[in-house]
Amino acid sequence: MDNNIATSLDQGILQILITRPEKKNALTSEMYSAITRALLDGEQNPDVRVMLLGGAGGNFTAGNDLGDFLQNPPAKNDAPVFKFFECLDGLEKPLVAAVEGFAVGIGTTLLLHCDLVYAAPNARFILPFTSLGLSPEAGSSHLLAQRIGSAKASELILLGEPLTAEKALTLGLINDMVTEGGVMEFALARCAKLAAQPASAVRDAKALLKKAHQPAITDAIAREAEVFLRRLSSPEAKEALSAFTEKRKPDFSRFK
Repeated sequence: MDNNIATSLDQGILQILITRPEKKNALTSEMYSAITRALLDGEQNPDVRVMLLGGAGGNFTAGNDLGDFLQNPPAKNDAPVFKFFECLDGLEKPLVAAVEGFAVGIGTTLLLHCDLVYAAPNARFILPFTSLGLSPEAGSSHLLAQRIGSAKASELILLGEPLTAEKALTLGLINDMVTEGGVMEFALARCAKLAAQPASAVRDAKALLKKAHQPAITDAIAREAEVFLRRLSSPEAKEALSAFTEKRKPDFSRFK
């Protein structure tokens, strides 16, 4: 275990588990770095054929730990969170996700980089960027519209309303909805089937599936990082984050 990130390797499947259940698996800068290391190690390890990402304690991740975020905000595009995005974008081996409970912010946007996503009925997907005075990340401004259409992508990003697992399945955001409590077992079974496939053929197939969109995804990640860093110093973001620490509802009415 490394900074609330646990890893295990069995039968070609590298499990990467976010283990901070007391904080609904909210991510700190150190945790971003730890997940990135785990993914890169998996890429380089010839014994790893597929990687599986999940969360402990009934939640995938509540997104950024806002307390840590306020103390250690990303200042440049080489911050741990942006390095994590670059890592996701460059993965050659298949990445599978098992989602229960909250998948907030990056908890949803990272799924757009996964090859297979399975969710429990209690999963809730939330993109609260504009509500925090911020902007989309991880290439989601491109990937989400590509996946579910521009109209629904606009609705999810601009309003930040929760999306149920049932609706996510209908929209094509996830591959399947699995009985509550059984999503990790189901995802492991799918990983085992994937691990039994010819590894090089799987990598080539993934590369071909991504190739047409790869330049646009990489460009979106870079553009989003620039806007995100600018928005961090905006009065709206400061109001939203201050409201969080003061446990009150933010007031954006005075901002144009």
